[in-house]
Amino acid sequence: MRTFLIALCCFALLAVGCQREAPAPAAPAEPVKVAPLPVDVDEQSYAEPQKVKITHMALDLAMDFDARTLAGTVSYDLDWLDPKATELRLDTRDLDIEAVEAKVGEAWQPLQFALAEADKTLGSQLTIQTPERPAQVRVRYRTSPRASGLQWMTPVMTQGKQLPLMFSQSQQIHARSWVPLQDTPQVRYTYSAHITSRPDVMVLMSADNDPAAARDGDYNFQMPQPIPSYLMAIAAGDLVFKPLSERSGVWAEPAMVDAAVAEFADTEKMIATTESLYGPYRWGRYDLLILPPSFPYGGMENPRLSFITPTVIVGDKSLVSLIAHELAHSWSGNLVTMSSAKHGWLNEGTTTYVQNRVLEALYGKDFAVMERVISRDALRKSIADMPATAQALGVRPGVTVSPDFEGSRVAYDKGSWFWQVLEERYGREVFDPFLRGYFDYFAFRSIDTATFVEYFRTHLMAKHPGVVSMEELEQWLYEPGIPDNAPQVRSARLQLVDTALKSWEASGTPPARELTNEWSSQEWIHFLEGLPETLPVEKLEALDSAYHFTGTANGELAQRWYPLAVRSGYKQAFPAMEEFLVKVGRRKLIMPTYAALVASEEGRAVAQSVLDRARPGYHPITTASVEWIIKGAAGNDTP
Repeated sequence: MRTFLIALCCFALLAVGCQREAPAPAAPAEPVKVAPLPVDVDEQSYAEPQKVKITHMALDLAMDFDARTLAGTVSYDLDWLDPKATELRLDTRDLDIEAVEAKVGEAWQPLQFALAEADKTLGSQLTIQTPERPAQVRVRYRTSPRASGLQWMTPVMTQGKQLPLMFSQSQQIHARSWVPLQDTPQVRYTYSAHITSRPDVMVLMSADNDPAAARDGDYNFQMPQPIPSYLMAIAAGDLVFKPLSERSGVWAEPAMVDAAVAEFADTEKMIATTESLYGPYRWGRYDLLILPPSFPYGGMENPRLSFITPTVIVGDKSLVSLIAHELAHSWSGNLVTMSSAKHGWLNEGTTTYVQNRVLEALYGKDFAVMERVISRDALRKSIADMPATAQALGVRPGVTVSPDFEGSRVAYDKGSWFWQVLEERYGREVFDPFLRGYFDYFAFRSIDTATFVEYFRTHLMAKHPGVVSMEELEQWLYEPGIPDNAPQVRSARLQLVDTALKSWEASGTPPARELTNEWSSQEWIHFLEGLPETLPVEKLEALDSAYHFTGTANGELAQRWYPLAVRSGYKQAFPAMEEFLVKVGRRKLIMPTYAALVASEEGRAVAQSVLDRARPGYHPITTASVEWIIKGAAGNDTP
């Protein structure tokens, strides 16, 4: 998922990276012998996959827009690993479990089950008594209208205003709110689905969507590759399709589809470029579903059907590297998957690195370096305020964490930085085949940090001794902060922005339009991030008069301008700011402004008022995030 990317498409003039010549390849060494690894514990799941695993799921669900529910059955094919196991434990959240059965011969026989009291984070454990260890179990259930992983939108909340729309968001542990299942990435399964709905909406899933499918209220899907639960996805609404290539296209509301096709025209080039670097795309089609602005993330890498925010459609392709990120997940994350969220860097750090390589190949090294500079600057600013444990990439074997554990920018940007270190040390002629081999070796498997370390030691370190030490590896993976010897990059174009900032600070005159007319989104981001925490209102008025930040359609600029306006008391920007917060539900773009608002009592009142207006259109995940920050600032117990 590219929840937080500052991903923009433009060209820079010059960048200088810290490169180190790779040593000549050494003769292959014997594989390093390592001790058996402890079993990775997923603290976010009740499932016991070491005892029994779901290998296939068959969904048969009815979609009811009026009731805002999915209802029907899910059947599991089970692989019993522990001969003494006599229970199947599943994750659920706010589900009404009506019946559980086991298949005996050709008949279904009832099973005893119990639904435990709900935990506010994990939901409720569903324990099914399976003394005969059946090969198939079926659960009949109904979702809650308040399911945390589903958003139901009335027609008036959509762009077309004619038909309702719904979509899921399963990552990290929201799949359990619409399917009872083993909600952990340690379990991968194939699935089929039969979905019935009102006949005027198109239903899509993270599966084999047919671009030519007719709307008839009766849909069937197959996902033949095994996936983890967080990649389960469903959507339905007034959705039409237009192709980008033979294997890629855009699904969107009719009024949005042409703009999306124009914005994402480079998608096929991105697919082909990634294949040239890291091997074939293994998922059949790669389509994009453009969701309403209420979608809480930039994108979600659901296999075969990435969910994409419309906030990156700004008419100049300046934000389309979000697509490169979600596509890169088809190798790093969807193909080779973290075994639990505490190893999230294996998904997000690897994906951010791959994304940068793809963008370099398509748009040039200067552009790729610009992206790295911006992300690393943001990482340096944020990491200083994190607890030491949150600054590490991985979690050591055998260490457990709180179920409330969440990743951060560290997983994305420190993770990508680590991969960049390896690339520079070994050289691309050695490192690229290693990374491609990594994707091949662990394809359709879920791994933890220790498993990666074992593979790295055997397949790169032992074959090329003396390039990276175990001490360096341990420091990058398990220690806080950024190592002192981390390679640095500089961008000449961003340095010109710094010069313009200094000139403005000295003279009080905004940079000339002749200069800024050529600036890309990256340069404007760098400019806004280089401003002081607060400014006199008259200076903000001058900037706004020159560059029209208030009311900007570029969410990357809005998420930096409006917090500055709030901190500085620039109330002229408040009406446009409030409309932005009401319209957009993407958390990355709105949470900085809410955070600035809640710093004062007056601002908290504004934040609450805006949330009350926005609540009907926000996704449950976004609503919970905003409520959390408002209540926390007011000194109340957070939800």
